[in-house]
Parts: sequence; structure tokens; C-alpha cells
Amino acid sequence: MNTATDSTGRVMTVTVPVGRTADSVDAAQLRSHVSAPALVFPRAAAQRGRGLHGQLVQQLGQMIVAGELGSDRPLVPEEIGHRFEVSRTVVRESLRVLEAKGLVSARPNVGTRIRPVQEWNLLDPDVIEWRAQGPLRGDQARELAELRQAFEPLAAHLVAERGAALPEPVRVRLGELADMLAETAAAGDAPGYARVDAEFHALLLQATDNRMLEHLSAVVYGALEITGVRAGCEAQPANARAHEELVERVLAGDGPGAAELSGALLGAEPRAIGTPRLPAQREQ
Repeated sequence: MNTATDSTGRVMTVTVPVGRTADSVDAAQLRSHVSAPALVFPRAAAQRGRGLHGQLVQQLGQMIVAGELGSDRPLVPEEIGHRFEVSRTVVRESLRVLEAKGLVSARPNVGTRIRPVQEWNLLDPDVIEWRAQGPLRGDQARELAELRQAFEPLAAHLVAERGAALPEPVRVRLGELADMLAETAAAGDAPGYARVDAEFHALLLQATDNRMLEHLSAVVYGALEITGVRAGCEAQPANARAHEELVERVLAGDGPGAAELSGALLGAEPRAIGTPRLPAQREQ
């Protein structure tokens, strides 16, 4: 089971089903081989109920990520409390949450200061959302695409190498998902295609028998849920056929071929479904 930390610092687990469950696949058997047939995603912050403390975390987090709070001077709790009309206790608790996310650091005789972006917890669902909503949205889209390109071809290679040891429910489900991609592409159903594509790629990661890659499947696809940005996810027949060929290579035990095709599928420029293309270069 995967977990995520919400704006109040609590640990939560949220299950978001994707795709459809096939009658021919025994869910209990599938769970015995992969973590779950449904993915566990961190919810977008907009879906969470927020108290005064959670609202302040969101406001300060968004301002820090957008560069609206300078790093040249400490964050003064009294000033924050006065500006947002909240108590020092609320400010103190909010800054602790932001410190846990790596955005600020508090030290004696120095105060609370904003940390460099490379020290932020960039896989935290709130930080992902704040970057996606602010001036760093181009960086967020590019980095998500590059992260997938770094480990998903390896995952495809590992799954193919399992060969006969790959559980039959996983083999069946991969084929069914490839068929569903073809169906949604033919129907021009972009949202449906994106949901099936998410389950397809997450299932490959979960089938690697590698717990770290399995964890990344929840983190990365949770980030895609938050941002709406996907690479290699075009609801077109050619893209669906490439996924079908990937399944064929995996089931044939062709590790190098599966890795090569997986990398090719992810080579497309990151795009938000239903929105203009985002810039691929770093934003200043």
C-alpha cells in the first residue's frame, strides 16, 4: 500500500481505479503478484478539505514555488500571522509542514528560510501541484517526462525478462489493455485513452517484481493525475498499435526490444490532455 502526505501533514491512502476490471482476471490472484489492479494515487490538493492551517500551507507553498517570497531574508512568523490574519500557532504548524516538504528550514539564531529548489521534496504531491500551477509548470512537465524515460524502458525490459514467470493474470490484462487502447483511439476518446494508458504503464511497473519501481508507479502516475501532463499518450491508432507491439515483445521475452519501444513511446513532447503544448525548455 502506498501513502501520501496531505497539506496538514497527515498520511493518507487514496485508491483511484482506472480502466475496467475484466471478468477473465481473478483480482485476488492478480493482487498476489502485483500490488493492486487499481492504482494508489495522492489526491490533488484541490480535492482535499482544508482548515485554516491547510489553507495557509497552500498559500505559502504556492508563493514559495512561484518565487513570491524572497529567499534573501527569513520568514517572520509574526509578519505572516499579521498578513494572513492567523495565530502564531497556525503559522508555526504550517511552517513545520513546509519544512517537512523541504521548502524551508528553521535554525536557531537564523530563523526560517526558503531552501533552494534542488532541496525541495519534488515528489511530494503538494509540491508537484504547486509547480504545475505556477511559473515552473514547464519544468514540471519536462521533468516528469524525463523521469519516465529514465526508468520505464528498464521496467519493460525487466518484465519481458521474467518470461514464463510472468503471472498469467498480468499477461492477460496487458493484452486486454492494449485492445482497450485501440478501442478508445478509434472512438477518439482522449480521456478514456489516457486512463487506460495510465493503467497499462503502471501495470508494467508493478509487474517488475521491483518494489522501488512499484513505488515510483504510484508517485509518477499520481503526479500525472495532478498535472494532467502526459508524454506518449496520444489517442491515435498508431500509438495504440505501438502499445500492442510492446505487449507482444514483453510476452515474447524480448527485453531489449521492449525497452527500445517503451523509450520510443515516451519520446513525445509532454502534453496536457485538452490543452496547448507546454514549452519543453527550462523556464527561468
